Amino acid sequence: MLKAQKKITKRELKQDALLMTVAKATTFYEKHKKNIGVAVGVLAAIIIGSYIYAKNQADNNEKATTALGKVFSYFDGGQYKIAIEGVPERNIMGLKAIVENYGGTKTGNLAKLYLASAYYELGNYDEALALFDDFSPNDPLTTVSRLAGMAACYEAKKEYEKAAEYFEKAALSYPNGMDAAEHLNSAASNYALAGKRERALELYKKLKKDYPTSSYGRDADRYIAQLSAT
Repeated sequence: MLKAQKKITKRELKQDALLMTVAKATTFYEKHKKNIGVAVGVLAAIIIGSYIYAKNQADNNEKATTALGKVFSYFDGGQYKIAIEGVPERNIMGLKAIVENYGGTKTGNLAKLYLASAYYELGNYDEALALFDDFSPNDPLTTVSRLAGMAACYEAKKEYEKAAEYFEKAALSYPNGMDAAEHLNSAASNYALAGKRERALELYKKLKKDYPTSSYGRDADRYIAQLSAT
């Protein structure tokens, strides 16, 4: 005669399910423990590597900041050759060495902008262009500085259409900036030099409309009249 089966409680069902899950997990681990060990090791290496990289970056950025602080007075004083090469006998690293050694840091990247400007001031336009192009801006002001720097280089090289395009980008990227009217005026002027009369007229009219109180806005009518008469 069959005996009545014992009723299984919800608690016992949960315990059985838990035991089954543990058993499956144990079996899976035993089967794949070699691969799991490798994965854990790789993850640990990534975490440790990221920490070391971040610490090195912070240390290098601090070194770059100290070096830039020492050499900046030469740049600010217009002594561009010294700013570029530094003063080794006084343990003052130049902008070129700062970029070479710490270019991947935030301050090293900023030094790249100063180095580009120094090369521009010395008439080394191709070197300046390469550095302006490689510089990574992280705010509106440095974005404008990079674009305007490239524009100035192209203007000096008499590549007027390229100069106009970059001056226009500089003006439009930060229209409320203190140099926006000047950059828009430079863009219009270079378009005119490049033979792009219609585009130059458009920008002079925009200059007059958007920056009427600036000296460039007040002078816009004169250039509009000149271009309209040709």
